[in-house]
Amino acid sequence: MRLCAGGEIYASLRDYERLTKSGYALPDNVGFIVNLPHRRSLSPDATFYTGKPTGGKFLNGAPVFAVEVRSENDYGDKAEKDMESKRRDYFAAGTLVVWDVDVLKEEVIRVYRASNPEEPQIYRRGEVAEAEPALPGWTMLVDNLFV
Repeated sequence: MRLCAGGEIYASLRDYERLTKSGYALPDNVGFIVNLPHRRSLSPDATFYTGKPTGGKFLNGAPVFAVEVRSENDYGDKAEKDMESKRRDYFAAGTLVVWDVDVLKEEVIRVYRASNPEEPQIYRRGEVAEAEPALPGWTMLVDNLFV
């Protein structure tokens, strides 16, 4: 289920990329170079990047939108602290919106924004999630994550 969710989000972002020509949709295993005190790179499960392409090398700077899809090891107190720390790093590096996608337990998307990083908006099955202000007009059905 986890792999399907990341792929579905990337596919939707790719459609948005083609429609708006406002940046680049990127899948898992793409690295972003950042300059944080304790971190030099980020690698989300899916993302949207508005910087300049680098020809297959690590990209410079943070994406505007980052997706983290939880795996079976991303639950419990320590995992929650790690996820929170990673979100803080994304925002410190310049990311505007981070999705915390839980398809294994609660079946929700928690949307965190740099403008209010402690209070996520939660989307459930049957709802349409978004990533404002990072991706104006882009939406995705939560149910599409459970293909």
